Amino acid sequence: MPKGTDITEQNGTFQKGLSINPKKFKDQYRTAEGKKRAKVSFNGLETLWFNTGSLCNITCTGCYMESSPRNDFLSYLNLSEVNYFIEEALKNKFPLKKVAFTGGEPFMNPQILEIIEAVLNKQLPILILSNGMKPFLNRRHNLLKLKKKYEEKFSIRISIDHYNQLKHQKIRGDKSWDPMMKGLRWLAKHGFTLSVAARNCWDETELQTREGYHKLFKKENISVDSFNPSQLVLFPEMNKTLDVPEITSDCFDILQKRPEDLMCASSRMIIKRKGAAKPVVVPCTLLPFSRTFEMGSTLSSASKSVYLNHPHCAKFCVLGGGSCTTN
Repeated sequence: MPKGTDITEQNGTFQKGLSINPKKFKDQYRTAEGKKRAKVSFNGLETLWFNTGSLCNITCTGCYMESSPRNDFLSYLNLSEVNYFIEEALKNKFPLKKVAFTGGEPFMNPQILEIIEAVLNKQLPILILSNGMKPFLNRRHNLLKLKKKYEEKFSIRISIDHYNQLKHQKIRGDKSWDPMMKGLRWLAKHGFTLSVAARNCWDETELQTREGYHKLFKKENISVDSFNPSQLVLFPEMNKTLDVPEITSDCFDILQKRPEDLMCASSRMIIKRKGAAKPVVVPCTLLPFSRTFEMGSTLSSASKSVYLNHPHCAKFCVLGGGSCTTN
């Protein structure tokens, strides 16, 4: 599948998306039609995300991060860099409820175990996103020790792109199913707080999707409620070349949505670009590459409104109803 195509499946085949109108998403404050662009006010930092690095052990079709074994555009964060932002959040008494880690594959970061324990030592709940494969499996005995020590504050979300093995592997590659299932079964067996991330790119209804995962979890004795949106999180596709409407200041009322429910109202993410001297803050997990959305090198500098000037803002958050919720 060529880079930059939408992967919505129709009748068993993947369809390319339309090219986005080049006049859109150019001006921070105005749409291509000259209307006032929507913005989201910052209501306080509740979830602090860290992108631990863009390297991944696999290459998935349609990955918005384009993570792969070779994509090191985002460098590994180290323990001191993570500690810096945790200390800033605590010092400034931000209303921090959770710290979350994403990638790439977080368990490829050589300091991930030290980072996890340092955050847990601060009595902060954590969420780790993982594909559940070899990098995770190689750390599972260390994770079990951490879980026993910090059980109430420790949760892991595993990515399963479809409840059917062949469809999952269509996105994640051959032989990706068995190691993922091994990791998922191990987590369930040892009583980890567990959730699953799935993709809503298939030619089926949400109910059909949730019923399919329900059957899988029941068969495998996995303690995840597929009908609970916070336990089975369904993500809409968010390819930035797929043409979508721009979001104006009137859209929230028209769509009967609240801007304060969007991720950028209460979350920020830390990234470190390859070759950069230090990490920077971005509004959310979906915009790690756009320099337009850099918000400075401190959390204090990032305590400001976000203008929805990116296709992902429309496709995923506003129109798609997606959320990287950590609840």
